[in-house]
Amino acid sequence: MKNKDSKMREAVVLYTSPGAGHLPAMVSLAKLFQKYHFSAAVVTYNHPLRPGKADQEVSRLSSANPSISFHVLPQITMGEDSANLEPPAVKHAILQAQNMNLRIDLSKTSSVWAILMDFFSTITLDVARQLSIPAYLFAPFGASTAAFFLNILEFDATSSLSLRDFGKDPINFPGLPPVLASDCPIFVVDRESDSYKFSMGNFRGIVKSDGILINTFESLEPKAISALREGLCVPSFNMPPAYSIGPLVTETQEKDTEERHECLKWLDSQPKGTVVFLCFGSMGGFPLDQIKQIAIGLENSSQRFLWVVKVNFNMDPRKIFNTSMPEFELDQILPEGFLDRTKNRGMVVKTWAPQIQVLHHESVGGFVTHCGWNSILEAVTAGKPMVCWPLYAEQRLNKAVLVDHETRLGVAMEGYDSEMVDAEEIEAKIRWLMEGEGSTLLKERIKAMKDKAGESLTETGPSSQAFMQFLMDLEMKKLEKTKI
Repeated sequence: MKNKDSKMREAVVLYTSPGAGHLPAMVSLAKLFQKYHFSAAVVTYNHPLRPGKADQEVSRLSSANPSISFHVLPQITMGEDSANLEPPAVKHAILQAQNMNLRIDLSKTSSVWAILMDFFSTITLDVARQLSIPAYLFAPFGASTAAFFLNILEFDATSSLSLRDFGKDPINFPGLPPVLASDCPIFVVDRESDSYKFSMGNFRGIVKSDGILINTFESLEPKAISALREGLCVPSFNMPPAYSIGPLVTETQEKDTEERHECLKWLDSQPKGTVVFLCFGSMGGFPLDQIKQIAIGLENSSQRFLWVVKVNFNMDPRKIFNTSMPEFELDQILPEGFLDRTKNRGMVVKTWAPQIQVLHHESVGGFVTHCGWNSILEAVTAGKPMVCWPLYAEQRLNKAVLVDHETRLGVAMEGYDSEMVDAEEIEAKIRWLMEGEGSTLLKERIKAMKDKAGESLTETGPSSQAFMQFLMDLEMKKLEKTKI
């Protein structure tokens, strides 16, 4: 890894998994470091079950961000039984195997100012300690999720219960709204499971880091940020400093007109604020029966729509990250005649659309989302109200924060936690969002939050000030390391 700009200060290394919710967020963080004249290098690795995937993503990101250094660590192999392991166990094994490769990489450069790794990579702290490099964690999700995981660490240390023991009773944690066990990430619900044990090992590393940078801002999650800063989530541990430095969202620059995605051209022809956008993230595919229910609900709603469709026959949240989505043709999976009947007011796109550009388009008036954190921040910064349809990971917790907490920036798609959301609910919720009188306050709140998001990143805004504080603390930490 070499600094691409010799005029910049020492390099920071940002080490992350290749996941769609992690790698782009790290690139946004790298750009923030560059703004303060640091050279940034983003390091990732290929998942053994998806070889070459990280190379493809890095190639795309590198061409779009030529001032950032990118490096993919050498491919490792894992046994065939790894496909049956739960995500925390798989990630632990990958990171442990990659520690040697990362150490070799870091040893080649004497000017590494700090290493920042994602929240689930604390096994890498050992490498940073060996090289006397300050090590920080980056949470690509919100402060509420960070607070939740730290609360679980405290819960593990002070209780013999599992979250599932609460049944349908709400669980109260500092900084969070009351949550149900069913809204918690599945890998921490049962303390006897392997995924829970691997997760606890990772969480114990969090409190040993030099600090946590979180992709959020004060106005969006005030209670969670306060709880983290005051150490309320882990009173039995030494809480490292937490810095809310977001929202970090990729720029919305569009390519030349002739290269624009077809859906953007279609949006150009639609009236302002009339299109509901449905998109469920990189892993957010549905079984065919659910896809048909969505289609029926959209058709019966009489609303204009832009729908990104993915098919996934395996909706088990423990296996979703290891599942490849099949190829398909739209006319094979949608109700017969659906495309013809809705062609004058709707557009269906296979697999992918430029989400940020879509959300910022003036024709879009609402967003049906899986509640991935990047998608939430993109909706907030675009000022688009949300219907929350969480699917996996921490998305149900994000839903609880958006719908039930003080900000109230979304409304839940009822039945998301059942086997099927029926067409009637989809129709009703989309109608309510796009034309219902009850959605007026929701739209006002999201527009106000959009303004606060912008203010947080101004020179005197709280997120900019938090990042400046982090840089000052980092400089002191670096001096301490050099004295050892």
